[in-house]
Amino acid sequence: MIDEIEILRRLPALLPLNGRISVGAGDDCAVINMPGKCQLLAAADQVIEKVHFLPETPPRLVGRKLMNRNLSDIAAMGGTPLTALLTVAAGEKDSRWVEELVSGAAEAGSVFDVPICGGDTAALPHDGAAASLTILGEVPRGTAVLRSGARPGDGVFVTGCIGNSFHSEHHLNFTPRLAEGAFLRPLASAMIDISDGLLLDAMRLADASGVSVMLYPEAVPLRTGAVAPGAFSDGEDYELLFTSSHDVPQMKPEKTAVITRIGQVVPRRAAPVVTRDGRPFTMENNGYVHR
Repeated sequence: MIDEIEILRRLPALLPLNGRISVGAGDDCAVINMPGKCQLLAAADQVIEKVHFLPETPPRLVGRKLMNRNLSDIAAMGGTPLTALLTVAAGEKDSRWVEELVSGAAEAGSVFDVPICGGDTAALPHDGAAASLTILGEVPRGTAVLRSGARPGDGVFVTGCIGNSFHSEHHLNFTPRLAEGAFLRPLASAMIDISDGLLLDAMRLADASGVSVMLYPEAVPLRTGAVAPGAFSDGEDYELLFTSSHDVPQMKPEKTAVITRIGQVVPRRAAPVVTRDGRPFTMENNGYVHR
């Protein structure tokens, strides 16, 4: 079985870029240079039965989750989504199951005026199902928020709440933080969406920026039913973790996510995420790894 974390570290070296690509693999989206005032954002993500959803999960909810987790990647760059391509591969599912998944993805996209403009379907030679969505968006040239911009002295912030995503079914019913991402674009120095757990994604942001994140665990807002510290590793929160040198205000209207300061950026220490006294912030499971 592949080591997801290790292979993600090694793959970028196998993917040479050209002058049209401003940011390649290793961020929430690729950033592609285009004529005009905007750059193109591109990302792809997938859902796999028994990994991202259970066999009994309604396919419409599976499709909605697939679209929304891709929209979350656009949000993490401070971008605006444009359109998407969808592929579905299924084994013993009937055509109605596939149609329901596609309808769920289309409905989720329509909330943000993001149509599905094409894709592919295929049969699997065994039971199970998987679907993949490629999303395209845009951001004003030179303004995409990357994972690599955090600097010592920046505050560390999170939108919304963390933990208990599976049992609360938040992972199927979340709202991608597109409004929040656009609001934070001029304020955030670095940003990532929390898909694999607060700790693991904080490590990724810290590694990309060459700094350490000092986390204040008592300040982390927990979703109803979540228990610290396990909530920091649950994954599939789809909130935005970001750093900023500003005093970040709350957004209006109130229906947007609450923003909470949960730490600060410090010079690189022995570990990417540390406690207030500088020790490595470690747990038995630092984040969710898809297997």
